[in-house]
Amino acid sequence: MSHSESGNSHLNLRAQVIRTLLAVQQGQSLASVLPAHLSKVAERDRALFHELVLGTLRQWYALKSITLPLLVKPLNNETVETCLYVGLYQVLCTRVASHAAISETVTAAKQLGYQALSGVVNAILRRVSRETSEFQKALAQAHGLPSWLYKRLKKDWPEQQEQLTQTLKQTAPLTLRVNTRQISRDDYLEILQEQEIAAEACTVSEVGIVMLQNVHIPDLPGFDEGVFSVQDEHAQLCATLLPNLDGKVVVDACAAPGGKTAHLLEKFQPKKLIAIDQDTKRLLRVSENLERLQLNQEAQVEILAADATTWNASEAVDCIVLDAPCSAIGVLRRHPDIRLLRQSSDIQQTVVLQQQILQQMWQQLKVGGTLLYITCSVLKAENEQQMQQFFAEHQNAKEVKIEADWGIPQLYGRQLLPQQGRGDGFYYCRIEKTA
Repeated sequence: MSHSESGNSHLNLRAQVIRTLLAVQQGQSLASVLPAHLSKVAERDRALFHELVLGTLRQWYALKSITLPLLVKPLNNETVETCLYVGLYQVLCTRVASHAAISETVTAAKQLGYQALSGVVNAILRRVSRETSEFQKALAQAHGLPSWLYKRLKKDWPEQQEQLTQTLKQTAPLTLRVNTRQISRDDYLEILQEQEIAAEACTVSEVGIVMLQNVHIPDLPGFDEGVFSVQDEHAQLCATLLPNLDGKVVVDACAAPGGKTAHLLEKFQPKKLIAIDQDTKRLLRVSENLERLQLNQEAQVEILAADATTWNASEAVDCIVLDAPCSAIGVLRRHPDIRLLRQSSDIQQTVVLQQQILQQMWQQLKVGGTLLYITCSVLKAENEQQMQQFFAEHQNAKEVKIEADWGIPQLYGRQLLPQQGRGDGFYYCRIEKTA
């Protein structure tokens, strides 16, 4: 293997894609490896590199399910399997010419040190390229999820499950949140229209705009001036579920990268806003975002690196926004690497962590205060069931029902499932401290 590890200059684009996918299979998040890997890709190839990496991850388990029957015996070889998936993805899902996709992928297998198995890759890809429509149909029918997750979704959402698994295979749209301190949504839509940029108003968020064409975000009008942020439509609902926070002490308990922090400052004028997060690096993003949006000179904003399971407030808090760490299954469309990174055993650990944070934060809240519990998950263990347990253990907690025309009411809280061309999967539950 050593010869392929040294410099990457001789690796073709497919081999570079495969190396990135292998890093994800070994448990590294795409975000953590992408910058280094991209720097080795020629500028002109970067768009294709992105498409092949993200697309193959998105279709990973679907590609796996159609490949299994084609293998005489299991490969037991991560690299060669990955070569196959990248090849199949090109043949079945992209405009890349089949012969080019096949020869480039076979070359990649050789460059990565698997000369002997490159024939298997070649044979399978050729067969699929002769029968594309059958394989495309099989790919479309596959649920495309790891089996543990498929079973959980089936148990949690028996009626919605079919639709849910199909939606999770798609890409999510780019959505903006207009900074209404600076401009109204209608005015900004007009500016986009004048520049012939296709966009439309969101339906459930009053400050959201969904882009209908590909754009380079920093090139959009008003980016540097902080006229908008990028934020999922369903995440934008957070600020609409809170009491009036003017003059209040507010804690954003897991704040990075700062989308909700900024939204609170756009909408309210709190006496003090404390944004805490464990990740010092990601906290930098919070200050950068507030700076660009020209919100950093607002009310007392304190940005703290702290662990939400142990942090103690120095004064009684009126409101806590707790966007809890979660499995992130609701944002699978934006982070397709989660399909490979998340393991069944992670869920229980996450549920315990959420309990610890809830427990600690609840103690910081003053009587009459509000805690808004949020996750970007669609799993009931992290959402409805987590809240059932919380209310069972806290006699001084009362749910304030969310009256809304979006999402699915749960025993406690409301669940939004990801929607085609629209928002991601989010859960909200509003809790008041009564004693």
